[in-house]
Amino acid sequence: MQRLGALLFVAVLIAGAAAQDYDDGAQEAPPPPALDNCDGVFLTYTFISRAKEFPHVKNSSAQAYAFKSMATILNAMDTDLKAWKMFIGFQHDEILVSAGGAVVTEGSDLPAKVGNGTSLSGFPQTDLLNSIDTAGDMNQIQVRIDLTGTQFGVKPPAVPMPKTIKLLNDGFKCPTPTKKGSIMYVCCIKDPKFKKMKDTNKFLPRQYGDLNMVYDILQAYDNNYLAQVTIDNNSPIGRLDNWNLTWEWMRNEFIFSMKGAYTHKKDPADCIYGAAGQYYQNFDFSQVMNCEKHPVIADLPPEMENDDRVGKLPFCCKNGTLLPPTMNATKSHAIFQLQVYKMPPDLNRTALYPPQNWKINGVLNPDYTCGPPVRVIPSEFPDPSGLMSNSYAIASWQVVCNITRPKAKTSRCCVSFSAFYNDSVIPCNTCACGCADDSGCNPDEAPLLLPSEALLVPFDNRTAKAKAWAKLRHMKLPNTLPCPDNCGVSINWHVASDYSKGWTARITLFNWEDYTFKDWFAAVELGKAFNGYQRVYSFNGTKLSQLENTLFFEGLPGLNYLMPLSDGKDPKSDPKLPGKQQSVISFSKKRTPGIDVLGGDGFPTRVYFNGEECSLPDEIPRGHGHRSPVVLLQLVLASVLVFVFIA
Repeated sequence: MQRLGALLFVAVLIAGAAAQDYDDGAQEAPPPPALDNCDGVFLTYTFISRAKEFPHVKNSSAQAYAFKSMATILNAMDTDLKAWKMFIGFQHDEILVSAGGAVVTEGSDLPAKVGNGTSLSGFPQTDLLNSIDTAGDMNQIQVRIDLTGTQFGVKPPAVPMPKTIKLLNDGFKCPTPTKKGSIMYVCCIKDPKFKKMKDTNKFLPRQYGDLNMVYDILQAYDNNYLAQVTIDNNSPIGRLDNWNLTWEWMRNEFIFSMKGAYTHKKDPADCIYGAAGQYYQNFDFSQVMNCEKHPVIADLPPEMENDDRVGKLPFCCKNGTLLPPTMNATKSHAIFQLQVYKMPPDLNRTALYPPQNWKINGVLNPDYTCGPPVRVIPSEFPDPSGLMSNSYAIASWQVVCNITRPKAKTSRCCVSFSAFYNDSVIPCNTCACGCADDSGCNPDEAPLLLPSEALLVPFDNRTAKAKAWAKLRHMKLPNTLPCPDNCGVSINWHVASDYSKGWTARITLFNWEDYTFKDWFAAVELGKAFNGYQRVYSFNGTKLSQLENTLFFEGLPGLNYLMPLSDGKDPKSDPKLPGKQQSVISFSKKRTPGIDVLGGDGFPTRVYFNGEECSLPDEIPRGHGHRSPVVLLQLVLASVLVFVFIA
């Protein structure tokens, strides 16, 4: 270990000697004992240099500086460290421009804003072997990450250091790092309380998230290989429609052909005029599927399913639809294959590297954040001969993606609240789904209350109704009216009745898009009211066991289409009408003693449409303490009649 400490000491001294930071003082290096006494994983961060960037401004806190720094991770254990992940707690509005030897864990493209810190994963060196099995080979037990980027506001002689550095791998504890001048270091050790399953495999076990993708190598040759990508939707409310998958080739690979999917762009120019064209000089690139560094891949339509050339793969060709397994287990998977050509120096059948920075999205679906590809146990397949044996992939990598909650004003659907005891509807939040900067309205003004009939009117035609309603209710109008919600789908939750033994609600879905939502679903999270759920009358309703207090609604057979926006009876005078679906939901109070429906317990705390979490109003309708005399049967009949008339 003393040899390792000396090597690290020399490496950091070299970095310190190269440092140029105006009039910063001499760089200090961590003493060798800091590493010699580490029986874990030793992390360092060294600030190297910076230079003032244009534009030069008088406000020092807004001045940008280009910086260079270096991070290292060294495995000082007697076991290997698989799929390392390091967190650097940047805190000066940093923008990361490059990270040699690593990729951003969540797959962000560079340059990326990392002012709140970022996680880095290894590429191409994902694992760090131990010193015993490698005779202390620093190239195998340590990785160096060269960082360049921009930071703001920390002018010399102050040094822009991160808050912290730590290892993110499961089962490790990292104390507060030691900081000396422009160098920070920490020794992360195994947590004795962490219970790890015994695993004798060379690779990591598979993890499971909301969406899992596996990159399997099925056949390998010197200069190309056949890969298969499998996508599995595991979330009970996760969904993708017309999915688009993209990744980044890191070693100049290109896609020669595909089955079960296709790329949006088929242009050989990037190959012909790039590195591939220089190496494969006699290659016919006119037949190549894609030469982009960031290809965009889409599913094939159903009519291509039995095509001999591009189809005949299980779970392919669904036009990019991935339903949750709670709806249809067979439609929660997708598979496609691709023939990939490699470039020097990877011209042997064991030089296999998966693409990085995976991203996937759909039409109106949740946002997924995907981790890096992690080498896992090779996938197992039934033998194609039909014999009672199994075949295995040559190599397998897993990408785990999880649903992220939308940030403020970035949702793609929104919810309005109304109730029988209040004449006004509280509409979707202002700019719930984003607003243009030059929209000429106030994006920070609270939305105007509406009469119930305005829910059927496009936002552009609601202004007159909102003004008239405000005048009728003696409500003050702001000088600049609030901006629209700009959402393609809106949902109204209406508390319809409240009586001694139960209560009812009505849910209505409005489609403002020119797009038909097939096999739509909505999920509603209710707190105190969940246990009182009895039934929904015009939808299929299910209590989700996987999610707490959540009801799952989907269209009945033949009614599983949420139709698009359509013209009114007279397009010259009538506004367009949204596609809609509606149902009454009944609740009993027997299992929810003390529930206060009028006080807010009758309104959902989260609402999802096709997996996308919708924006909820900031307020609920306020009542005056009276109760509705309407009984349940009358309410159901009235709702059905209303639905018939507006359909």
